[in-house]
Amino acid sequence: MAIAEDLDRATDSQWDWVAEHTRTYLASGGTEGHENDGVRTLVLATTGRRTGTPRRTCLIYGTSGDEYVVVASKGGADEDPAWFVNLRADPGVGVQVGTRRFSGHARVASPAERAALWPRMVEIFPLYADYAQKTDREIPIVLLTPLD
Repeated sequence: MAIAEDLDRATDSQWDWVAEHTRTYLASGGTEGHENDGVRTLVLATTGRRTGTPRRTCLIYGTSGDEYVVVASKGGADEDPAWFVNLRADPGVGVQVGTRRFSGHARVASPAERAALWPRMVEIFPLYADYAQKTDREIPIVLLTPLD
């Protein structure tokens, strides 16, 4: 199960630009990289489903009550992103949002929640609509609930 402390020791994303963003975000304590042109990002740590190694990535987010909302788009690819597959195997996550760091629980939005959240996430990041057109899969929405 990933926890907040895993953010510092986790393996970075395979995508260089995401890895660089993540390192800058964490090195600044969340003061750099949290918001860019009105789009906010968080750092998510999951546990590798095969290796058990903590993995981390930056994701655009929204909010729903006390929960954080992220989209498993992978740019409209036909397969789910690795972080999503990892959290389906183990929903314990570590999260940093700006300067706030917490351990949390991830869950896939119910169909009713997704219906309400999808338009809100497309408003935050309009490319999600394009990504949905590129794939036959329904792009999952994940809710991250802080535990501490």
